[in-house]
Amino acid sequence: MRRATSRAPEPALPAVVRKLRCAVYTRKSSEEGLDMAFNSLDAQRDAAEAYIASQRAEGWVLVRDRYDDGGVSGGTLERPALRRLLADIEQGLVDVVVVYKIDRLSRALMDFAKLVEVFDAHSVTFVSVTQSFNTTTSMGRLTLNILLSFAQFEREVIGERIRDKVAASRARGIWMGGYVPLGYDARDRKLVVNQAEAALVVRVFEGFAQLGSGKALIQALREEGVTTKHGRPFGRGDIYKLLNNRTYLGEAVHKGKSYPGEHAAIVPQALWNEAHALMVESPRARANASRSQTPALLRGLIFGSDGRAMSPTHTRKSGGRLYRYYVCQAVLKGCAADGPLISRLSADQVEGAVVAQVRALLRQPEVVLGTWQAARASARELAEDEVRLALERLDPLWDELFPAEQARIVRLLVDRVDVGPAGADVRLRLDGLASLVRDLAAGQGAEAQVAA
Repeated sequence: MRRATSRAPEPALPAVVRKLRCAVYTRKSSEEGLDMAFNSLDAQRDAAEAYIASQRAEGWVLVRDRYDDGGVSGGTLERPALRRLLADIEQGLVDVVVVYKIDRLSRALMDFAKLVEVFDAHSVTFVSVTQSFNTTTSMGRLTLNILLSFAQFEREVIGERIRDKVAASRARGIWMGGYVPLGYDARDRKLVVNQAEAALVVRVFEGFAQLGSGKALIQALREEGVTTKHGRPFGRGDIYKLLNNRTYLGEAVHKGKSYPGEHAAIVPQALWNEAHALMVESPRARANASRSQTPALLRGLIFGSDGRAMSPTHTRKSGGRLYRYYVCQAVLKGCAADGPLISRLSADQVEGAVVAQVRALLRQPEVVLGTWQAARASARELAEDEVRLALERLDPLWDELFPAEQARIVRLLVDRVDVGPAGADVRLRLDGLASLVRDLAAGQGAEAQVAA
């Protein structure tokens, strides 16, 4: 028989430790101190890296990428480094997320729940260096929710404190930062008057008080080449935002309440009141008043070389002198013209030229004949000589007419004025001429009866 021999047991193979890739996420709400050689983000990272090194036996290894959000609130998930971290998790590049405290990852309970869903979907765990708990158990998840509730409570309390501080500071007239209005510069956390911009602010208030129209003021400012603080042309919103900004009265405004400010005023109270008295009126009423003060004889009658009507506009420059223009639509809308175009015409010059041309046309025999033939349709007894005398009588009376009557006659006589590089082409309305001649002839007949 063969003798049985005993064999020594083979030594057990060492267990293979799974490598866990660890990403460190750090966050700081404010930017204060981030420019220092060693800041809060560095302190958080050092603590997290030390914790990962202590778990090297468990297979923990640090990934190379850094996920640092400096100057970003924990109340939102829209953080650059956090978005990169989530993208790497979805690509399977991270197994463990390590943070200094859980409120570094999020201070909002709902946001944290969304992050946990992403972590669970990709089998990723997270660890807080200073708060030990296990999220695989119900007690661990309860502890997590309690910690998150306190983190959200702390965030809301901090927000309330900040809002209370801002309100108290504004009540004392202190500027709390933000958008610096035109006319001021920010120095040492205070508003200081910028003299060049302050003159433009006063110009806007005075221009609105004189013109009574935001649209006309915008056109005037664009013609003068002035721009906003950001270098773009003034728009309707810019004008009315500026006109309603009580900062220019030297006041600090918070939630609809005004307080005396630390900064100097730019606009006198009387000028503010004058501008706001106009703003109380309806835009239609102000537009009608503006048109009555600046009559445009050729409104709706004058057309540029592009075939589109030119719009009347006006401005007042130094000394209060009024300047009137007709402007092409391409300039008004700020778009490029298709070809060579007359962008702007002096209203006085073009109106004078058109009236002179109309006067000359009224003396031409063919116009007199055409007018007589058109007038006979309703006044058979009207003679050609009467038509000629009536048209001749209009010429010396023109300068004595009121502007409104001049505008009425121009609209009655002129059908269209086409302006181009070669000059202005006036097209008359013979039916309008006939109607005017009948009125003038009737006036002549009445004068003759009175004289008799």
